[in-house]
Amino acid sequence: MSAIPQEGDLVKEAEVVWLEDTADMDYVRQALDKVGTRKGKPRYERDGRMVGYSNLAPDAPRSADSGLFSRRTFFLLPHDRPNQPGDPDCPYRVGSPLEAVDPRTVAAGKVGRTTPRSQGTGEIVPARS
Repeated sequence: MSAIPQEGDLVKEAEVVWLEDTADMDYVRQALDKVGTRKGKPRYERDGRMVGYSNLAPDAPRSADSGLFSRRTFFLLPHDRPNQPGDPDCPYRVGSPLEAVDPRTVAAGKVGRTTPRSQGTGEIVPARS
């Protein structure tokens, strides 16, 4: 199960772990998933690939209804623009999916935001050196 995270869902986030360099990614998708652990790489059961995840504080509580922990995962699907830069047939050549955020706006405890860069309407910032 996954949902789009809200600020209140993230109060027990301790860190965000990136599995890939996001410097050239103008957006990543974020979801709040129910998992069995507070930290470590969670299972990934979507198309595409996981590019990051969050770890929780040691005192993060389990959900009362499921007994699981709510953690963010960051991912890209095969047809996402960061996978196909410059492709005129990409469905998100301009705009982005509802759950997409600029990875530069992601921090532990803070929901990522959309930006002109994530929407494909602003300057694409070159990779950091």
